Amino acid sequence: MLNIKGSFLSPTLPTTEKEERNLTEIMDWKRLITNKRLGQEHRYMDRLDDRSEFKRDYDRLIFSAPFRRLQNKTQVFPLPGSIFVHNRLTHSLEVSSVGMSLGNDVSRRLIEKHPELRGSLFEEIGTIVSAACLAHDLGNPPFGHSGEKAMQTFFSEGSGMVVKDMVSPELWSDITHFEGNANAFRLLTHRFEGRRLGGFVMTYSTLAAMVKYPRPSWMAGEHGKFGFFVSEKEIYERIADELGIPLISDAGEGERWARHPLVYLVEAADDICYEIMDIEDAHKLKILNFADTERMLLRFFDEPTQQMIKERIDAEGVTDENEKVVYMRARVIGLLVNECVDTFVANEEKILAGEFEGSLVKNITPHVAKAYEECSRMSVDKIYNSRPVVTVELSGYKIMETLMQVLIEAVLHPERFHSQQIIRMVSSQYNINSDNLETRIMAVMDYISGMTDVYALDIYQKINGISLPVI
Repeated sequence: MLNIKGSFLSPTLPTTEKEERNLTEIMDWKRLITNKRLGQEHRYMDRLDDRSEFKRDYDRLIFSAPFRRLQNKTQVFPLPGSIFVHNRLTHSLEVSSVGMSLGNDVSRRLIEKHPELRGSLFEEIGTIVSAACLAHDLGNPPFGHSGEKAMQTFFSEGSGMVVKDMVSPELWSDITHFEGNANAFRLLTHRFEGRRLGGFVMTYSTLAAMVKYPRPSWMAGEHGKFGFFVSEKEIYERIADELGIPLISDAGEGERWARHPLVYLVEAADDICYEIMDIEDAHKLKILNFADTERMLLRFFDEPTQQMIKERIDAEGVTDENEKVVYMRARVIGLLVNECVDTFVANEEKILAGEFEGSLVKNITPHVAKAYEECSRMSVDKIYNSRPVVTVELSGYKIMETLMQVLIEAVLHPERFHSQQIIRMVSSQYNINSDNLETRIMAVMDYISGMTDVYALDIYQKINGISLPVI
């Protein structure tokens, strides 16, 4: 079907619905998927290989320093000792792998439904989703959600409250609700002009696919989650205009942009991995026993399938409980991928119209969704409130609080001797010497959020005189 501008519109709407809905507000796949790069919109370069622009996005991310630093950032559990569990790097790689499967399966199914998409950039949505999945945690600070909370509450509850009357209401909203998601978008777009070598300069579609909450902080309402800081709002608006992402009104949340459809696939990949892989890690660390782990994982399947899985494990001669968990976990992930693909394809119309509510995982087959929800409850009760997790959160919070205190104090009073010593410690890539206070504050946020857990601990110890540098 064609919309009023003559471009492809999918899927076909009944006449009564067409009369009630503004057709220009329905997103168009051929417009949503573009290889135009932010900051290089009119630049063409000779290519020495056959990689697509979206594969270039993927490669730029995986070879970048911010991505490598994820190996030393906490996912849920403290960084591993003798037992290896997930960190932000391994988590991101697994999410990217699942995202590739989701994107490829959706592409195949929708091309069968809409043959006119064959041969277009739409065929590459698996690569786009995979790249966006790699980037989704780049903006997360050290020590997981505890570090994020420490950065927020330093301003909303701590000594950082003095900054409120010195900055704009928009920036105040940003820093008191600091979001790893928004920080990832900032990291990939902050120097989007591409004037320096090594800049990301990502495609519009990959950037849009990673913005889970497409609104600024002051439009987030009670939801609290947002997708970009005030400093990047115009950049997101440019992307949304280019891709035809409409601004919509929501009775419960006010104005916001519709999500780029591929955001649902990135979110689903993350939902699948963190929930199921956390259970595997908890079993390795003996936070969950085998009986509870097996019961939670098999609960996703009907009884005949559960029996078949057990028989397969026995037939393969697997006796190690960790290996049994690995097999069951793989089966659950495969099931959830299929369920999310089915849900996306079945709800394509609502997704393109910006009317789909909730995540894909919350809209899958009821008995599978129920099993997922039970895993989530178990995770909160036995994993996220476990002693190892709470211990690292308490330590991480104190480290981050101290770093915020010292660095914000330094940029508030840069004329002081101690402030100058602290500022010299910060890499020149951060604009911490700006004449503008808001720029200096965001430079501190950039610097601290980019730290690894180990580096944050090292700086904390040096600031407090606990350790001295080895010369």
